[in-house]
Amino acid sequence: MNRKVRFALFFAVMGPGIVTAFADNDAGGIATYAAAGAKYGYSLIFTMLVSTVLLAIAQEISARTGAVTGRGLSDLIRENYGVKWTFFAMSVLLIANLGTTASEFSGIATSFEIFGVSKYLSVPAMAFIIWWLVTKTDYGKMEKILLLLCLTFFSYVISGIMVHPPWPQVFVESITPTFSGTPAFLLMAIGVIGTTITPWGQFYVQSSVVDKGITAKDYQYTRWDVLIGTFFTGFIAFFIIVATAATLFANKIPIETAKDVALALKPLAGEYATFLFAFGLLGASMLAAFVLPLSTAYAVCEAFGFEHGISRSRKEAPVFFGLYTVLIVLGAAIVLWPNLSLYHVMLTTQVVNGVLLPPILIFMVLIASKKSIMGEFVNTKFFNVIAWSFTFVLIFLTLLLLLSTLFPTLVSYIFSFL
Repeated sequence: MNRKVRFALFFAVMGPGIVTAFADNDAGGIATYAAAGAKYGYSLIFTMLVSTVLLAIAQEISARTGAVTGRGLSDLIRENYGVKWTFFAMSVLLIANLGTTASEFSGIATSFEIFGVSKYLSVPAMAFIIWWLVTKTDYGKMEKILLLLCLTFFSYVISGIMVHPPWPQVFVESITPTFSGTPAFLLMAIGVIGTTITPWGQFYVQSSVVDKGITAKDYQYTRWDVLIGTFFTGFIAFFIIVATAATLFANKIPIETAKDVALALKPLAGEYATFLFAFGLLGASMLAAFVLPLSTAYAVCEAFGFEHGISRSRKEAPVFFGLYTVLIVLGAAIVLWPNLSLYHVMLTTQVVNGVLLPPILIFMVLIASKKSIMGEFVNTKFFNVIAWSFTFVLIFLTLLLLLSTLFPTLVSYIFSFL
């Protein structure tokens, strides 16, 4: 097969991995990375880089399972582990996704506020546009819109370069593990992991691979789709942390909201840095506001046997589009609640994602390890060691966060000996 044919095949299957990975850097993710840089400088870049590698592993498992089986994750959970476990998995997903959808509309509201537009105008308008585009188009057209939104993330790369960070220090701290037993640091570390690797992301990438009709014979190209998307997830996150660490942390400027970050950049890096941050936040929020409700609708409908898919009509898939509509309406309504801290909504949902992720990963690894399901594409023993180690590390961090919250003195005492 010549090079031109290979490129043509790659561009034909490209989309699910790149869209899912970029959408992982959503409004909550941007707020979390910005907070990590503003509060802890460059010290959490190492955690972010490790979580990006782990994201590649998780996304690869999901995409491979979708291509080989032609079925979504929730569908496979129901078939292999029964309705009770499926109900549990869907409950976990709904809790995480409703909060995360609200955080996307928080990002939309915040970005428009930077440009002087009230959230009471921007949120309803954007919610309607997102809902209308999904209900009136097919998968191919929708994917082109999502890929176009991915380009807005590069505004963060420009912002990170504009602030002129001390690059030697950045690279040294990026490869130096830093850890603290304090609840605040653990909360932020889990938030960074939770925003990089999300429960909804695993459901969405597998469902979109199936919806696009990608099969096992095309999977070598889908793997590159996943790996390229994952690389850019870490690349964008790196520059967000660098931009805030070099400005806000260096000048000891506290932040409460993503809006604070953008406005604080103005005297330190210029007006263009503020607008670039706001533009990136808007694009990221819009992308994830499309994807989050869709991932939930896909998963729930697959789990309980309802018709689903963007290319279906509302008459063919009423539950799919009904659930999608409900999530859009509730997510927007939460953000319009008076006196609600949008920053805390975004940051809290990332921590919730980090806590709820391990059960989803356990199902994923168990399914991908079954030769009866995956055939020759089953997880290798080496791959399973990595996947299970990753899952147990997340469980350990979650338990550590719980202990540090309940018994902070004990945890600090333990870490003083490490």
